[in-house]
Amino acid sequence: MADRPLFDRYPEAAKAWDRRQFLQTAAAGTVVVALGGALWRLAADDLTRKARAEKRADGRSRLPPGQRVLSKFRNMGGDEGPGDVKSFRLRVHGAVASPFTLDYAGLLKLPQVEQPADVHCVTGWSCLGSLFKGVRVSTLAEKAGVKGTVRHVIFEAAHGYTTNVPFAEATAPAAMVTYRMNGKPFPIEHGAPVRGLVPDLYFWKSAKWLTGVKFVVDDEPGYWEVRGYHNHADPWREERYG
Repeated sequence: MADRPLFDRYPEAAKAWDRRQFLQTAAAGTVVVALGGALWRLAADDLTRKARAEKRADGRSRLPPGQRVLSKFRNMGGDEGPGDVKSFRLRVHGAVASPFTLDYAGLLKLPQVEQPADVHCVTGWSCLGSLFKGVRVSTLAEKAGVKGTVRHVIFEAAHGYTTNVPFAEATAPAAMVTYRMNGKPFPIEHGAPVRGLVPDLYFWKSAKWLTGVKFVVDDEPGYWEVRGYHNHADPWREERYG
């Protein structure tokens, strides 16, 4: 910015000068923001192109159709739970021989896994290769003694939110109850202290602010499923809406 002239005798001129300098600075800032946004989009487009060229072990493209790679999660909202480990309780129940409830310390005593996963939001963004730590849903199923007639898993969360997942997919090796991402606890907006993770389905199936895992015989469509979203939610089939 140019040096400010001495305007002791002309206060009105001083106001005009200051306004001009402010507008020039604001305009320059707009250019910087626009340039930064363009660079961010170019970086995201490059990640997206690379992901489209990669294949999963099952032969499918690493990036489902209609998705764009972002470097971090977007905040998708929702009614937040308490978010603290002291009040956390996870109820494991339903068609099981031995229902139980875990506090946070009890969750950490179960066998732990740490593994990378890609997640895909129904709104069109994907975040690839984040490292999640937690307990597999299959471990909870084994501990509870799931009955042979179970066909679905219902993830229960704060304020009565639920979402339904087929038993086979909820107990696959990548599906877990997770409390760490990339070595850090989840922030409250992303489900602290514990959330579900079912990475091969659209991300609303990975319930935030988790309170329960219920094993059931008959399907129980959840919050978004009864509001028009697809009951299954496979990203590679673009099962966004029912």
